[in-house]
Amino acid sequence: MPNFAANLSTLFTELPFLERFAAARKAGFRAVEFQAPYDYAAAEIAASAAAAGVKIVLFNAPMGNAKAGERGFGAQPGREEDFDASVAKALDYARALDCRQIHVLAGLASADGRAKQEAVYVANLQRAAARAAAQGVTLLIEPLNRRDNPGYFLSTTAEAVAILDRVAHANVALQFDLYHCQISEGDLAQHMRDLKGRYPHVQVANVPGRHEPGQGEIDFAFLFDLFDEIGYGGWIGCEYRPKHGTLAGLAWGRRWGIGG
Repeated sequence: MPNFAANLSTLFTELPFLERFAAARKAGFRAVEFQAPYDYAAAEIAASAAAAGVKIVLFNAPMGNAKAGERGFGAQPGREEDFDASVAKALDYARALDCRQIHVLAGLASADGRAKQEAVYVANLQRAAARAAAQGVTLLIEPLNRRDNPGYFLSTTAEAVAILDRVAHANVALQFDLYHCQISEGDLAQHMRDLKGRYPHVQVANVPGRHEPGQGEIDFAFLFDLFDEIGYGGWIGCEYRPKHGTLAGLAWGRRWGIGG
């Protein structure tokens, strides 16, 4: 049976952030993820999660100044110190939140050229992997489709796997987002099978619109059954934008105990 985590950066946004943990548990989620927790003290977040009885399974490392176009430092030559600082801050939060997975963003393609950016990316991830491993944390890299994320360095699962093979650390792995994969590559079921064992975390949203399962072209009921068939036991993060409010959009999950 699939294990679903509510993404609190996109779901239950009708409520203040620290109140979303309890709302997620009430709706049937046993775990949560979110994008950037850094506007709140880690102790506040940990207390909200503990009071609600939900596990925190993923969040992003700091990605820099989004308003200035920064999308992380992983593949940015000359920004190695910023990368190290972002990972250090994320690991501090992970320790306080008892979270074992961090998404580390690559940033945008640059004039440095792909080969140089790849070399920096691999070296950064290798260096960070040892620090994360000492804390029992896995670092994840995620391809983002370039329609929604123009210029992002990593856009396909093949690019991600090539980087992971060069990094060659067991605690650096693929964050497999079916929404991005559908837009960039399609053929989701085959990707799920071919990449088996490479992804410890999945995220979902439908196409078009990045809405909930049942609101678009992807047959998620089929894919969720396929995850069971191939033996995927990790979390499936619900990182979608509800079309008509969070609770109204949870009808898709009733088969799996989500949404009441």
